[in-house]
Amino acid sequence: MRPFSPLGMFKTIVGATATTAAVLMFAATTAAAQNTPGVLRVSAIPDEAPTELQRKFKPLGDYLGKATGLKVEFTPVTDYAASVEGLITRKIDMVWFGGFTFVQANVRSKGQVTPLVQRAEDEKFRSVFITTNKDINKLEDLKGKTLSFGSESSTSGHLMPRSFLLGAKIDPDTDLKRIAFSGAHDATVAAVAGGKVDAGALNISVWEKLIAEKKVDPAVVRVFYTTPGYFDYNWSVRSDMNPALKKKIADAFLALDKSTPEGKEILELQRASKFIPTKVGNYADIEKAAQSAGLLKEGK
Repeated sequence: MRPFSPLGMFKTIVGATATTAAVLMFAATTAAAQNTPGVLRVSAIPDEAPTELQRKFKPLGDYLGKATGLKVEFTPVTDYAASVEGLITRKIDMVWFGGFTFVQANVRSKGQVTPLVQRAEDEKFRSVFITTNKDINKLEDLKGKTLSFGSESSTSGHLMPRSFLLGAKIDPDTDLKRIAFSGAHDATVAAVAGGKVDAGALNISVWEKLIAEKKVDPAVVRVFYTTPGYFDYNWSVRSDMNPALKKKIADAFLALDKSTPEGKEILELQRASKFIPTKVGNYADIEKAAQSAGLLKEGK
């Protein structure tokens, strides 16, 4: 029989306590990673001001809450990367992605992200290049000038405009005097209007909204180039979401109709004529463009 050792007993107690703490910490982490019961956590890439994103989402959130029976919570994120990370680390259940951020999330998660629906307009989305400089009338005129993109991870504010510039034999990094990243489409317009840059690239939907709301004078800030169409935005969820919940969400979007007061309000705020189903394959060209531009890296 081994003699009693106070030191040995102390080590045993400490070891057991540490093990228990580790188990509890692991359980807490696992619980935090799981879906919050009764809650659908939603976010969106911050391509506009947070207040505008909240305003646009409120009626849609109420509608989805009724359709799913869940409490819908919208959580704004600080940047595009945070929207990707939030979905793949299970802190968010559904995200409004741009085409490029969807591709990033899909690559980072090794195919564990499902695009549910997109606006009909997202089948042939476009970007516009704007300026106040009367000497800029085509992409080639940008050589030696300053240009603002939106966020580095923006499809319509960076990736596709860059792709079309490269297609026109213009390398933004070497042929332009300077490039900047405003962080959001409306911020790009402000930078051009304020004379901080000679030109800017942004998505056509935000541009048309700003014109309609008279927040920019098209006689002063004008479009000098509109890109060809490409697939862009979608609502995505994690692939491990309950199939029944996925279907409820998708069906709710597809049922939105401008002939009803509720549908009209939501679709107008989302700048959509209607929502349609989408699939991973729709974003293959965006993935290729990102790879060609050196903007897509495995695990990032």
